[in-house]
Amino acid sequence: MINKLVEQIKKKDAPIVVGLDPMLNYVPDFLKKEAYSEFGKTLEGAAKAIWEYNKAIIDATYDLIPAVKPQIAMYEQFGIDGLKVFKDTVDYAKSKGIIVIGDIKRGDIGTTSAAYATGHIGKVEVGSKKYSLFDEDFVTVNPYLGTDGIKPFVDVCKEEKKGLFILVKTSNKSSGEFQDRLIDGRPLYELVGEKVAEWGADCMGDSYSYVGAVVGATYPEMGKVLRKVMPKSYILVPGYGAQGGKAADLKPYFNEDGLGAIVNSSRGIIAAYKQEKYASFGEENFADASRQAVIDMIEDINSAIK
Repeated sequence: MINKLVEQIKKKDAPIVVGLDPMLNYVPDFLKKEAYSEFGKTLEGAAKAIWEYNKAIIDATYDLIPAVKPQIAMYEQFGIDGLKVFKDTVDYAKSKGIIVIGDIKRGDIGTTSAAYATGHIGKVEVGSKKYSLFDEDFVTVNPYLGTDGIKPFVDVCKEEKKGLFILVKTSNKSSGEFQDRLIDGRPLYELVGEKVAEWGADCMGDSYSYVGAVVGATYPEMGKVLRKVMPKSYILVPGYGAQGGKAADLKPYFNEDGLGAIVNSSRGIIAAYKQEKYASFGEENFADASRQAVIDMIEDINSAIK
């Protein structure tokens, strides 16, 4: 799957991923009104509105972007109805040729970790049949529990030719409370980066490993160090735009070949119509605003890294 991601990034000249992280207040009122008229102001109605919102954004951007990244918490908050929309979103994006990074941030050990891996990127066996469940192409994983928590995911990745993005240095302000702590004179995030490189060494694609890393755009100096620590790991970069990360800070995340990183924007794209810059599109044309925001993001990032 890492080969396909690299291929799509090169084909579309777009090292970006759109975070499909819908909050109900991002959804235009007319979509909510239509959904509520059918299902009432219920969890099912909210889920319906979010589904129509996601579908419209995918329809407006799929030819420009290599990947989407739905954050599962935004769907879980609406219970089973929300999880159905998560699954529908994954399937619809894949039907459009878009790679799906399931932002699930799972982290556990043993059979529990294996079950998470099976449910999201593997197959579960029932009787004589095997079933794919959520069926994302990549998932995000928390490495806090060490190799015991990562190995079951790596095993499934090898079997299914899928991929991981492991949290190394996250974009939030308090990440340093643990991630920057010195261990034998070195920050913890560097040691985690070394483990990511180690875990990924025996599951390589053509140029990059199936095992990538998450490194926030808000810490470019750390990103520069980690790029060297993990030369064969693709880096998923959150924090661009709304969280304060700037395109000018992103060059260290990329390799000399112009590859090696994919930059995420969530509400900066999916709620673009709410921004002054795109207000002229109006609520009814929210998806067109998202498309223009994607075009602007691609131009912004490419001008900075090339």
